[in-house]
Amino acid sequence: MTDAGFEAATGHLRRELTAHCYRMLGSWDEAEDAVQETYLRAWRGWAGFEGRASARTWLHRIATNVTLTALEGRGRRALPSGLGAGEAADWIQPYAEDRDDLRLALIAGLQTLTPGQRAVLVLRDVLAFPAADVAEMLGQTVGAVKSTLQRARARLAETAPRPDDVAEPRSPEAQRQLDAYITAFQTADVDGLAAMLRRDATLELVPDRRWFDGIEQCLPVLTDAVGLTQWRMEPTYANGQPAARVPGYGVVVLDCRTDGIAGITVFGDPGLTDRFPPAGAGQNGR
Repeated sequence: MTDAGFEAATGHLRRELTAHCYRMLGSWDEAEDAVQETYLRAWRGWAGFEGRASARTWLHRIATNVTLTALEGRGRRALPSGLGAGEAADWIQPYAEDRDDLRLALIAGLQTLTPGQRAVLVLRDVLAFPAADVAEMLGQTVGAVKSTLQRARARLAETAPRPDDVAEPRSPEAQRQLDAYITAFQTADVDGLAAMLRRDATLELVPDRRWFDGIEQCLPVLTDAVGLTQWRMEPTYANGQPAARVPGYGVVVLDCRTDGIAGITVFGDPGLTDRFPPAGAGQNGR
């Protein structure tokens, strides 16, 4: 089997594998490292790959085991609202792709599962692998996979329920909310910003560990930020949600609902902005 044969069979799966590793690890940086390790292991084993399974199944088995090894003995990643008093954790990173199966709430919810539960749920419910394939990937019985999946679904429903009023990121309503958010910061329009927020809106600040619950708590913090500097923002997408890239500062991800902005997650990392192109400038789609 040739280099060209390996690339033809596996190259088109890199994006899917990176998203899979991101769901498992909660970190874009670690996901890319895991994918590199996956392809290295796959290349080394390519001569012995006899096609008993599809290349997709084979690569996902390797990638899943790479991430499970990476998770051994490691604390979970979280957002500020997911931390208990005094609990330490690394932060979830945003991911530049417009897919609703990468929403921040889902990624945060996945991190509350055990690594084994996480692997089974992602392989079965997100990637739609048959239970028999998942059992083979993880070296388990089909019965064990089904039992683990049931527990994982129940836990995820508690920690990351799927709201029924989400505004799709490219919908007119979501775009209106994102445009209003950006305009409010660029024009110091506090009233316009307040009009976009739901009464139960939340604000999370990474890596500051702080989070605020309800418009009464969020608005004073946002008001201070509005007047802090001359903001320059550009629309983008992150984790299947409308977002704003802020050159020199980081990325802001919005949880847009049909009746207003329900959540704002601010990732204060200037290095992120280069990874999030402005909307319409090559952003990954569905």
